[in-house]
Amino acid sequence: MEKTVKPVKRIEGSLRVPSDKSVSHRSIILPSLAEGESVIKNFLKAGDTLTTLNVYRKLGVDIEEKDNVIYVKGKGLEGLKEPDDVLDMGNSGTTTRLTLGVLAGQNFFATLTGDDSLRKRPMKRVVDPLSEMGAKVDGRKEANNLPISIRGGKLKGISYFNSKMSAQVKSAILLAGLYAETPTEVVEPIVSRDHTEKMLNWMGANIEIDFMTDGYKVKISKTDRLKPIHINVPADPSSAAFFAAAASIVPKSEIILKDVMVNPTRDGFFRKLKEMGADIEYKNKRDEAGEIVADVIVKYNDLKGVKVVKEEVPSMIDELPLLAIVATQAEGETVITGAEELRVKESDRIKAIVENFKRLNLEIEELEDGMVIKGKQKVKGGVVDSYKDHRIAMGFAILGLVSEDGITIKDADCVYISYPDFFKHLEKVSK
Repeated sequence: MEKTVKPVKRIEGSLRVPSDKSVSHRSIILPSLAEGESVIKNFLKAGDTLTTLNVYRKLGVDIEEKDNVIYVKGKGLEGLKEPDDVLDMGNSGTTTRLTLGVLAGQNFFATLTGDDSLRKRPMKRVVDPLSEMGAKVDGRKEANNLPISIRGGKLKGISYFNSKMSAQVKSAILLAGLYAETPTEVVEPIVSRDHTEKMLNWMGANIEIDFMTDGYKVKISKTDRLKPIHINVPADPSSAAFFAAAASIVPKSEIILKDVMVNPTRDGFFRKLKEMGADIEYKNKRDEAGEIVADVIVKYNDLKGVKVVKEEVPSMIDELPLLAIVATQAEGETVITGAEELRVKESDRIKAIVENFKRLNLEIEELEDGMVIKGKQKVKGGVVDSYKDHRIAMGFAILGLVSEDGITIKDADCVYISYPDFFKHLEKVSK
């Protein structure tokens, strides 16, 4: 479907955006390996997370929903069953890569596939370390692309340097490490999203976390059992970011974003927005099952251009296209570098931003690992392509709020992947 977003006078109100996608995925995957029943409240029901739920049902896990609460009856670390058919991963890279880690430890055979987009995304970054641990993996293009078949079994631990700082790679290795006969460790130059290790620690895994002077190390040893959990999934900072951006660029705006997870590995966008001059405050900070949660209050203020460097990228990787959009309304130039990972997301997000800026006659310079955005640009309006990427669609919807004639987004229904009610919520706070 096409969707047109028109200019508004201000953004105002209070929202509880959908629950965090990363934590929702893990709240199904890890409890499936626990002994006993886990209770998950505020689970995100969106395309990718429902894929995870369906995949683990096909692996023999009893997952029920009652009164908007999910009950996962874990099978234990050795209790999953061989699937009867090919496992369809839809569009979800998280489901695919983490599940490959789980399957590496299972003594059975499984084949994974996905949609057109997912079949183009790189998998060798996970396949290589899992193969080194002892899993037998094969697939298209030397198992860099789905479909991929895996036969798990007896694993040995490895020491892996996660140079791309990919949380999905780290998570896959740690999940396989639960089964390895010798300890497994992952070292990162900068800590990537740490939800997997936080949840594993909470569930009683044999895990050690070390913040070193020159990086980050997490070590996991063979674990006999994981305890079930009760979790209230916090609001997704990546979804909240779109409304924070809207309030930052539409004059006279103020919005309260409730229950947002502000884990330091995830709130880089809010910190960078603050550096640009946005009026942002965390209120009612609290601990929710090992994650820091707060109400985020954002008020309009004049913005200035900033630089984003490689070390900052992991904590805001999904929000960088949105930051480029915000940068069009800031004073001066914004330079984003060290973000080549954007090229292998649901779309090539650098290319998607650059091409759409050109369609809107906005000035931008494409870099191999980022982009340079000119500030204080007038946005007349026009038609953009979402490239069927939810974050591109939502980002240009936010830009439509400050356009003169509105912005029409092709294939805007792709927002269902992470935020089914996005346009309804945008309308609710638009005045």
